[in-house]
Amino acid sequence: MKSLLASGPVLWFLFLFALGLGLTIGVDQVAASLGLHGIGRVLISGMLALISLGAGANLLRRRLPALHSAAKESS
Repeated sequence: MKSLLASGPVLWFLFLFALGLGLTIGVDQVAASLGLHGIGRVLISGMLALISLGAGANLLRRRLPALHSAAKESS
């Protein structure tokens, strides 16, 4: 499972899917059609935002060493 979560395509999927679903649930009409009201909607949207932030942070952490070495080479 750890190797699956470390792969780039899976991280991109988690980042984009959780972000899109979290934003979609935040819309009143979508949340009402799913039966989500009040604090339930906020909690689910917040949890999806945390998943998206975690995947995005991992993607960014993987990119930073490459960006840092490229900046050193150009100096």
